[in-house]
Amino acid sequence: MPTKGVRQITTTDLKRELNDKNKQYIDVRTPEEFKARNIQGFKNLPLHQLAQQAVSELSIEKEVVVICQSGMRSNKASKLLKKQGFKQVTNVKGGMGAWL
Repeated sequence: MPTKGVRQITTTDLKRELNDKNKQYIDVRTPEEFKARNIQGFKNLPLHQLAQQAVSELSIEKEVVVICQSGMRSNKASKLLKKQGFKQVTNVKGGMGAWL
């Protein structure tokens, strides 16, 4: 179920937005998954560490684009970021599984 106030985009939309320097791109998969395959420009902040690291490592003023493997963890991460006060949060539907 998409989170209220979280923008949902496809991987095609992501390709168009990837060069936007006013956005922060985070991948919430495990370091092992991230090392095996990732999108340049994304920072690895695993979901289980996100609650502790989000505020110190991300700017609350900038949009945060979140990806995982299938879209489930990134949706959870999006909820968490909204709770922590991030206003602009975007979830990539389908995650890395949809990235070609």
